[in-house]
Amino acid sequence: MKEFRLPDVGEGLTEAEIVRWHVKVGDPVKINQTIVEIETAKAVVELPCPFEGVVAALMADEGETVDVGRPIISVDDGAGPGAPVAERSAALADDMVPVPPAETRQPVLVGYGVKPGAAKRRPRKPAPSGISPTGGSPAGAATGSRSPEAVPSEAVSSGAREGDAGPAAPPTSVAVLAKPPVRKLARDLGIDLAALTGTGPHGSITRDDVQAAVGAATSGPHSAAVTRETSRPRPAEDEERIPIRGVRKATAQAMVASAFTAPHVTEFLQVDMTETMEAVRRLRGLPDFAEVKVSPLLLVAKAVLVAARRHPMINSVWDEARQEIVVKHRVNLGIAAATPRGLLVPNVKDAHLLSLPGLAGALGALAETARAGRTQPADMAGGTITITNVGVFGVDAGTPILNPGESAILAFGQVRDMPWVVDGQVVPRKVCTLAVSFDHRVVDGEIGSLFLRDVGAMLEDPLRMLAWA
Repeated sequence: MKEFRLPDVGEGLTEAEIVRWHVKVGDPVKINQTIVEIETAKAVVELPCPFEGVVAALMADEGETVDVGRPIISVDDGAGPGAPVAERSAALADDMVPVPPAETRQPVLVGYGVKPGAAKRRPRKPAPSGISPTGGSPAGAATGSRSPEAVPSEAVSSGAREGDAGPAAPPTSVAVLAKPPVRKLARDLGIDLAALTGTGPHGSITRDDVQAAVGAATSGPHSAAVTRETSRPRPAEDEERIPIRGVRKATAQAMVASAFTAPHVTEFLQVDMTETMEAVRRLRGLPDFAEVKVSPLLLVAKAVLVAARRHPMINSVWDEARQEIVVKHRVNLGIAAATPRGLLVPNVKDAHLLSLPGLAGALGALAETARAGRTQPADMAGGTITITNVGVFGVDAGTPILNPGESAILAFGQVRDMPWVVDGQVVPRKVCTLAVSFDHRVVDGEIGSLFLRDVGAMLEDPLRMLAWA
């Protein structure tokens, strides 16, 4: 019996979510057969099986977040019975709160393991004076140590029974069946659960039973107080809580780190895109572009590549540890992509070496892969400068946040008809707004302004791309 532990698929992965199993217990598996899809902080990754045999157990459910190094599947390879799967699962459960006798850490694939005694249970709060754990009278406190959902209505103290000798013991209160949210509601509204008759399963008290008791109490002297209590909004019904994990968690951490590390400066420029839009139309009719998508973004990307060559500091990065500015001589052009999984920024490797048709093909493949959810961590590593196309959402401009490890990001706004002065005459033109954010530790205001000016100049007159390339 062999166990496959969740591996680190790259860049210091510490955990991943099980998205979908491709096998089930009893299925035969071969080496390198895809058995599961996991979602890391950056991408959905398919994991192959390193063993051949029959699936004995799946040790993690779909939707569960698993730490690196934890077993996720057990495969019977026919080499021997090994430890029963049930014992392995029990041992795994025990490892979740380890209490080793010596001051040693348990080995894992990544990191230092769990420090002995690090996981402790918080002491249970004592019940308030005069209030039983069941929400009823103090006499009911004897049954408060058991789970409210699991206590049967017949549960009573083992006092005097029929035929027992000795004096009869006083009767003990019957436990009240009610879920914790119902108990809290009753406690907040001052309703004694022991006085209610439950209409739920097995005689349990429901929220409707408590609300009905409140309605009956509104005719009493405390009706005004009850009305105020019931009119308060119930948070559980008025909001939704979404776990922060996967791409959303990684994006949040990266944006916070970037915003509070690099001093951002954002500059804006309105550009007459009329000639660029005409160039796009003409390129679409050329045989070299028959198999690729030609859009204004293509020429914006080409303009950024040319401008980055003219101003190398825009394609640099601040190295805090070594107190150096690292000037990158290759341009890995990132394109921010909104996907169902969240914001991804894959990049075109060595984009500065591509021809215009080659760049168009690379941008198209990048977008298709991102939409299909097949973007891999390697596709998002090593970016040097980024473009975010906010115009596709009908937005004119924004103040983009730098992608960590980069010093500049260009926001490309929507192209729309606007009045524009040409040769002293006001005429309608195709206009867009460009915005560039840069790290002021690396890029001075002059360099940032010159970069933005050059990008705008090439979009106003695409022939400049040929002159400056």
